[in-house]
Amino acid sequence: MDSKLKEKRGFEAEVKQLLHIVVHSLYSNKEIFLRELLSNASDASDKLRFLAITQPDVYGKDPHLKIRLSYDKKAQTLTIADNGIGLSREEVIDNLGTIAKSGTREFLAQMTGDQKKDATLIGQFGVGFYSAFMVADSVTVNTRKYDAEANESVSWQSTGDGEYTIESIEKPERGTEIILKLKDTETEFLDQWRLRNIISRYSDHLNIPIEMQKLDDKEEPTTEWEVVNQAKALWTLPKASITESQYQEFYKYISHDYEAPLAYTHNKIEGGNIDYTALLFLPARPPFDLFQQDKHFGLKLYVQRVFILDHVEQFLPHYLRFMRGIIDTNALPLNISREILQDHPTLNKLKGAITRHSLDMLEKLATAEPEKYQQFWQAFGNVLKEGPAEDHSNLAKIAKLLRFTTTRNSASQTVSLTEYLKNMPETQTKIYYVTAENIPAALGSPHLEIFKKNNIEVLLLTDRIDEWLMSHLNEFEGKSFQSVAKGDLALNEFPEADPDKQEKTEEDETALNALIQKMKTTLGDKVKEVRLSHRLTESPVCLVRDHDALGPQMERMLKAAGQPIGEAKPIFELNPAHQIIKKLQVENNNQLFQEWVTILFEQALLSEGSHLQDPAAFVKRLNKLWMENL
Repeated sequence: MDSKLKEKRGFEAEVKQLLHIVVHSLYSNKEIFLRELLSNASDASDKLRFLAITQPDVYGKDPHLKIRLSYDKKAQTLTIADNGIGLSREEVIDNLGTIAKSGTREFLAQMTGDQKKDATLIGQFGVGFYSAFMVADSVTVNTRKYDAEANESVSWQSTGDGEYTIESIEKPERGTEIILKLKDTETEFLDQWRLRNIISRYSDHLNIPIEMQKLDDKEEPTTEWEVVNQAKALWTLPKASITESQYQEFYKYISHDYEAPLAYTHNKIEGGNIDYTALLFLPARPPFDLFQQDKHFGLKLYVQRVFILDHVEQFLPHYLRFMRGIIDTNALPLNISREILQDHPTLNKLKGAITRHSLDMLEKLATAEPEKYQQFWQAFGNVLKEGPAEDHSNLAKIAKLLRFTTTRNSASQTVSLTEYLKNMPETQTKIYYVTAENIPAALGSPHLEIFKKNNIEVLLLTDRIDEWLMSHLNEFEGKSFQSVAKGDLALNEFPEADPDKQEKTEEDETALNALIQKMKTTLGDKVKEVRLSHRLTESPVCLVRDHDALGPQMERMLKAAGQPIGEAKPIFELNPAHQIIKKLQVENNNQLFQEWVTILFEQALLSEGSHLQDPAAFVKRLNKLWMENL
């Protein structure tokens, strides 16, 4: 037989892995396979409806879009048919035989074997078609694209065992029908009332009629069809009439998530400059590809109830890319495209409104349900931290939504900046923070010593984005931010500061001037300056950066990204009360003095989170001094 007419193909490796997961009861709730297949049929209808805006003749003699659900108890088959856009042979292969998504391998690597967790992951990945193999021994897809001839139709068949066949067939009407040969254990899905119940629960909101055959007195299907769903867009209904479960199921439909959202907001604006309805949802968990550069996020766009575009990113700033939902407006033309949308005069107004609705929803969640907000923060906090750099107009709103671990709470708890200000002593004038690679490193920083002694709370910033965040977050409610490892510290900033300490420090500086100069000579151009420290109470030395200089974490991140950065020399600070510093004051062996100063400098580099250029030399130098002093 001509290979162009019928051929056997193997699934790509990633599809085989997904099929194995699905077939072996990935989902605990198998009935959702029907939701996924109906969702795909609805999408096919939406695509044809959009195409018809500019090409009305695509409907031909079949202008009424619909989905039909039927079953045959004797053959043990369930069929889902639509008269939507259909697929070509190449599209069938691309959509059903491969997964053309970047990050597929990373996604599969996250599979844990935990049924609930893996179901969430696979839902986010958007491979709902394969859920059909949970209930079917074999799946047949017969499809004809809207612009193809009847003899150009295609049939795809597979038993989910790693291979599929594809062949040319005759199909008189456009669209797609999926025929499931149900397993012997899944015949419950050959019952009309069971199917109607599933449709009512999961797909009642689909903006396209779902039809089933009427039953006669013996509850046998007749030749007459009737609509079994509401077939009206959820967001067009009065808000008071929409139930919590309806909102949740609509979210699952548009997101392909298997978990209910943490929160949602339904906004309908009429009578202003721009009429629109926005239905926005906050997912409970991040998708696996949230930080992939080529991933497209965004809202579904409807114009006058007609679906136009999916994943429209222009309505939300990038730092809110985790939001899901729809926007329906009369302010845009039906033939809008992504390119035209980019320059449309109403875009900024709509984007500003949707952004406000999103931030207001987050603020409401943080106030009313702090435990849920903490769950959101764990999932999406690092994305929200991109906000201050991207959206200066909403800086105050975003700052209130930020959460931080501090020296007064455990790693599992966080505080808002508002709470931090409430805990501040009256004499404190700044919001202090320290950056480090992790919480233990932050808590062990020598820069915190004076703050611990004076019981001053310090924010612990340990995410890679944090230093970049702080470069755009200059103040909060009149209080400026201050890194404990940058700039000098004024003694009057501390509530328990000794008024006589300033005078004592000046005396120390005079007495230690010779030592300071000698250290400066030893370290040479490794440091900008050597000076006495106001922040050390236990450690002998630390490194400090200028107030506007990059920290070590930011330097490493920029270098890794190939960004050129200027070299900023650190300031070497001494604790005059430490025994090592006192010993160096009277050390006459110049070589030994240089060894000690070099070791102290390298220890300070390690303490701030920097890397040594020659770790082996540091170990050798340290071992030598130990041996000489044993």
